[in-house]
Amino acid sequence: MKLPELLRHIPYFQTNKPLKDIEVNGVEMDSRNVKEGDLFICLPGEHFDGHDFAQQAVQQGAAALICERPLEVSIPYIVVPDTNRAMGSIANTFYHYPTTSMQLIGITGTNGKTSISYLLDEIFQMNRHQTGLIGTIQMKINESVYPVKNTTPDSLFLQKSFHEMKERNVDTAVMEVSSHALDKGRVHGCDFDVAVFTNLSQDHLDYHGNMDEYLHAKSLLFAQLGNTFNPEKPKFAVINEDDPAADVMKRSTAQPVLSYGIQKEAAIMADNLQLHEKGTTFTLTTPEGEVTINSSLMGKFNVYNMLAAAGAAIASGVKLDVIKQALEATKGVRGRFEPVEEGQPFGVVIDYAHTPDSLHNVLQTMQEFCRGKVRVVVGCGGDRDRTKRPLMADVAMEFGDHAIFTSDNPRTEPPEQILDDMVEHLEAGGYERIVDRKEAIRFAVEKAQPGDMILIAGKGHETYQDINGKRYEFDDREVARELLKQLKESK
Repeated sequence: MKLPELLRHIPYFQTNKPLKDIEVNGVEMDSRNVKEGDLFICLPGEHFDGHDFAQQAVQQGAAALICERPLEVSIPYIVVPDTNRAMGSIANTFYHYPTTSMQLIGITGTNGKTSISYLLDEIFQMNRHQTGLIGTIQMKINESVYPVKNTTPDSLFLQKSFHEMKERNVDTAVMEVSSHALDKGRVHGCDFDVAVFTNLSQDHLDYHGNMDEYLHAKSLLFAQLGNTFNPEKPKFAVINEDDPAADVMKRSTAQPVLSYGIQKEAAIMADNLQLHEKGTTFTLTTPEGEVTINSSLMGKFNVYNMLAAAGAAIASGVKLDVIKQALEATKGVRGRFEPVEEGQPFGVVIDYAHTPDSLHNVLQTMQEFCRGKVRVVVGCGGDRDRTKRPLMADVAMEFGDHAIFTSDNPRTEPPEQILDDMVEHLEAGGYERIVDRKEAIRFAVEKAQPGDMILIAGKGHETYQDINGKRYEFDDREVARELLKQLKESK
């Protein structure tokens, strides 16, 4: 593609050389990946500045540079006010606007994004769609899976991925949209057809500073649905009516709203709700009619997830019988209320709960059917929102019967300091404090009695511990399974 064509949506840039005849073979933001004829985008970052690697990109054959200041290089450069913003436009243009020719559903909120995205993937597959998925755990293109670094990757990765999906005949894509991604403009260029809001509770205040800014970032997804109405490509906002932030999300969009909820009157509701240790049963009422859902997913939080998925599917034209079939068939998502079973007389559940609200939801669900004590192993991540730490401890103490505080990706912080932040306001003696996560899980397993439930919270699908900049292999499921086997052999 010719460079001027790539720049068609970027007005008033400055350049040092004529651009008319420059052919661009690819677009890169990592100088190590630059090949002959590529356009290299210099992104400033927290730890590295892409401008410092411009010369390396030149040496590797870059055809031109996108930068925020003039550089002493031998090739053409284009100076723009914000290279990150420019990258979204350039990537979208280079990959031929891939999301304009597929159904794209974006899901934002503090909790539930991953579960809803997998529910929707199952619904659309059952509706005979070719599907794509991008989220916390992985990227999926039909049945093929690929790793991702962030919940919502950068705009270059996104547009390249959507282009690959289009090349592989994907017609419906679902993605988790984080507040970071919205604030940083990573989803610029994504043509969303349906935006889903799950809920808002405290998280990421180390980045956003306060809840108002966090709320504003989430609302951007709904503003980005656009201000016009296209009957050939209608757009919808699917919003949790029971969440206090619902009104802000509604005011943020010009598009039709499909509300869902359990407590307040909404377009999509769960009536006659029954929660039990084998799952949930409820009547799904919608503008398209009603059906009974018998799901193996446990807890009220999973009912909200199913309502959100049903809303997005209905907005996309999926019939109720297909939605029912998919919701009843799904077995859940890895690391989300996932049981570990080795024949022990007590329950062990792995869950990603890493916010006060999500931890409360999971513990409350376990208390509803646990015959003994609910024991919770939980920690807080390092280099993240410190104000969340005592709140996590409070939830564990209030809704668990036995709290065991431990490490959870301490990163560059001393684990002891993180635990101090969690428990310094608590009375001593009412909890356990075990820095080593494996030993904390061992303690819970050895103390558990028949009928008890153990929740190992915070990491879910993750298979590592992040300590001092290094990732060490650690999978809560495998560690729990190993300890349960040892316990069985010792008896």
